[in-house]
Amino acid sequence: MTRVLVTGAAGFIGSHVAECLIARGDEVVGLDNFDAFYPRAVKEANLAELRRSPNFRLVEGDIRDRDLVTGLLTSGMAIVHLAARAGVRPSLEDPALYASVNIEGTAVLLEAARRLGARRFVFGSSSSVYGDTAPVPFSEEWPALLPISPYAATKRAGELLCTTFTQLYGQRVMALRFFTVYGPRQRPDLAIHKFTRLIREGRPIPFYGDGSSERDYTYIDDIVGGVAAALDWTAAPEPAVEIVNLGESRTTSLSSLVTLIARAVGREARLEHLPAQPGDVRRTCADVRKAVRLLGYRPGTTIEEGIPRFVRWFEESHGRDH
Repeated sequence: MTRVLVTGAAGFIGSHVAECLIARGDEVVGLDNFDAFYPRAVKEANLAELRRSPNFRLVEGDIRDRDLVTGLLTSGMAIVHLAARAGVRPSLEDPALYASVNIEGTAVLLEAARRLGARRFVFGSSSSVYGDTAPVPFSEEWPALLPISPYAATKRAGELLCTTFTQLYGQRVMALRFFTVYGPRQRPDLAIHKFTRLIREGRPIPFYGDGSSERDYTYIDDIVGGVAAALDWTAAPEPAVEIVNLGESRTTSLSSLVTLIARAVGREARLEHLPAQPGDVRRTCADVRKAVRLLGYRPGTTIEEGIPRFVRWFEESHGRDH
């Protein structure tokens, strides 16, 4: 059994990761500040299953609180750091807040881990660090020097902090670049969740640009498997730092995504055409060969399978009638 601190444990990815770790026999301390970015009730629902486990303890607090973080860690404990101020577009409106939470918070955790001998660290990064200039498919070898949103810049900064701490103090760290994660419990502000809700209600969906922008959509189960494998990778004794993509390694256009959701919902989509948004990249696509090599990663859910699964979850959670 491994004792693991999971930050952002009440969130979409964090709650799934915590459930996975509990199911395999680990003990999890979850840290979450219930940020008002979206309703607390959503996060409370995410925690419903976890709260039934005697091997899960939730602590409400901020990752920037040095005393709190220090009090939660013990020697030999592992950390899965998923807490962050999320969202590309909102980061343009308050870049200082994003820098404070995402960069300072990561530094606080790394420093507390160093001092207390918790050398195993998994960091949740983002495909947004690649910006709009990386060749497709995106490889971890790309220097990622031109992020185009404050959110992306903070995630790249977090990766660099992980690299620095490993070089200085001999920790073992893996930074995972997530590619557009979706599935049950996805945040309500994200496209697939929002589009499903609006199509079911017969309301127009915001459709940015001409529909040709493409994303590498990755189902939550595949991401969770990658995170668990990364945590196991950190158990080796040698100091190391690696940056690894987790994606499906396939792109879907915005137009195709809307078609898939509308088909699963069984209603026609109405579009509200809007200009392309600053900070949004035109295309993401993961080269996952490194994840295959280091983690045995094998994404198993296609977008054609994942969207109907998400819609079924949405209907079960929100009711079938409108």
